Amino acid sequence: MKSAAPKPSTRQEIVEKADLLFYQRGFENTSFADIADAVGISRGNFYYHFKTKDDILKEVIAYRATKTQGMLDAWALKGRTPIERLKCFAQMLIDNRKDIQRFGCPVGTLCAELAKLEHPSQGEAGMIFGQFRRWLAQQFVELGRIKDADVLAMHLLARSQGIASLANAFHDEAFIRHEVKQIEAWVLDAAGQGAQK
Repeated sequence: MKSAAPKPSTRQEIVEKADLLFYQRGFENTSFADIADAVGISRGNFYYHFKTKDDILKEVIAYRATKTQGMLDAWALKGRTPIERLKCFAQMLIDNRKDIQRFGCPVGTLCAELAKLEHPSQGEAGMIFGQFRRWLAQQFVELGRIKDADVLAMHLLARSQGIASLANAFHDEAFIRHEVKQIEAWVLDAAGQGAQK
């Protein structure tokens, strides 16, 4: 018999609810009261854990970075080849299509908002893209594309962001599925070019 997963601490629950609210409503449009209500705690209890919204933001960014690394690690185990692992990255757009159509990319939207606010944490939020960039580049290295691995990684990252932005603008699931197929074909082409080098 499986034991139940341990209940997250109040502090962790605040971070998780804040993460969701920052994604769905935006950092600036989410108040302490919104987060406290989502967790079901009093404002006094909330302030015991976090004094400012910037403190919560730092924790949310760290939480997202941890989740991202966990996802990358899972793809590394799931995909036996770099092509399969790159397809896992593309498939993420389909797996999260409902949220992407409604709210956009969680990393991209947060980075864009913090840049507009000239918020000091914008660089930290952008480092999550850095996690994807390094992981994608490693897959292209394994495909034999050593010299242009980072260029290819950036192209794929930029392409995925463009897809997320347009899917959010047009709420078009068919567009996401079509573009993912195009990415998969592009990956196969990149693998073929790598084999010729």
